[in-house]
Amino acid sequence: MGALLFLAAVGPWCGASTRAAEPDRKILAQIAPRMQQFVDQRQISGAVTVVGRHDGIRSYEAVGLRDIAAKTPMTKDTIFRIASMTKPITSLGVMLLVDEGKLSVEDDVEKHLPEFRGQMLVASRTPESVTLKRPARKITIRDLLTHTSGLPAFPEGLADIYSKRNHTLSEVVMAVSQRPLDFEPGSKWAYCNPGMDALGRIIEVVSGQPYETFMQKRVFDPLGMTDTTFYPNEGQRGRLAGLYEVRDGKLVTSPERLIGLPKDAKYPIPAGGLCSTGADLARLYQMMLNRGKHQRKQILSEKSVQAMTSLRTGELTTGFVPGMGFALGWGFVRQPAGVTEMLSQGTFGHGGAFGTQGWIDPQRDMFVILLIQRVGLPNGDASAMRRELQRIAAAAL
Repeated sequence: MGALLFLAAVGPWCGASTRAAEPDRKILAQIAPRMQQFVDQRQISGAVTVVGRHDGIRSYEAVGLRDIAAKTPMTKDTIFRIASMTKPITSLGVMLLVDEGKLSVEDDVEKHLPEFRGQMLVASRTPESVTLKRPARKITIRDLLTHTSGLPAFPEGLADIYSKRNHTLSEVVMAVSQRPLDFEPGSKWAYCNPGMDALGRIIEVVSGQPYETFMQKRVFDPLGMTDTTFYPNEGQRGRLAGLYEVRDGKLVTSPERLIGLPKDAKYPIPAGGLCSTGADLARLYQMMLNRGKHQRKQILSEKSVQAMTSLRTGELTTGFVPGMGFALGWGFVRQPAGVTEMLSQGTFGHGGAFGTQGWIDPQRDMFVILLIQRVGLPNGDASAMRRELQRIAAAAL
């Protein structure tokens, strides 16, 4: 395992210093017709795809429809709900504060959020009773970043926060902090939206700014991510892709409760509230491939980029497809297999609830972005759309 951790720490960036030849344009040209096939099969209404390297975009395609009823074509500037692809971006915000010396990933969460003091652990549970005990150690920021904290799901009564968004981030995290842990911190991996939202609250407390303001000033503005937002304005709402599900073999508009984005929302959802475009995400991923640098400006230190993109969960079973580990906020390809078999060990990225995907392969000097809006995929991380985009991109690059 020590050798594996060493490779995770130094291996992914070895290929980035030796830039490969230009990609095969004929192979990249296969992306649009292949995505169109998924549209024709009525699996998705449309898609935007981006393939690029550290120095720019090599393929940028839009196929299908943004709005089926209105017959509005999908365009490259279409805005998508990227859901949990927000998580590594929130994690980036945390690492910016690490760079400033304002926190450490090894800090106990309660150092910054006192409401977590005295947290208990479920020792046993029956239909009639729950027994609590003290955990062996306190949860840390690293635990939140790697989904190993043991924090439970949102409490009853807050289950609809993602659609109504009528609570503040502070209120939601306070409610989460009062619940006992499901397991000992660091002992297991369990995907945890409340933990990511707690990271957003830590950003607020440590920076002294609302979470969304900090992200705008420190991430989106410096990178020129002009269409990345938690609260789309009227013009941006006009470019939002429709959200669809398959019913009786047809693509139909998904219920409003899943679409969310209420105009008077109080809660930005650090775990999954962002909307974005292919061009904006490409800027972010190029910055990561450039070891934190964007247009000659160091946004994130090389040290923090390395820390964010190194394996942190050892041999724990993580993720939603085989062979995955977790870095700090990013999924990590520990052993390429199945849908990741064409990617290099050390590739990192994240998916979203509506089928969106974004993955960065430093050894190949490559990133791929898939933007769709499909509810009800059995497993977005294992989708045929993701597999085909990666297969073509890897063959071309």
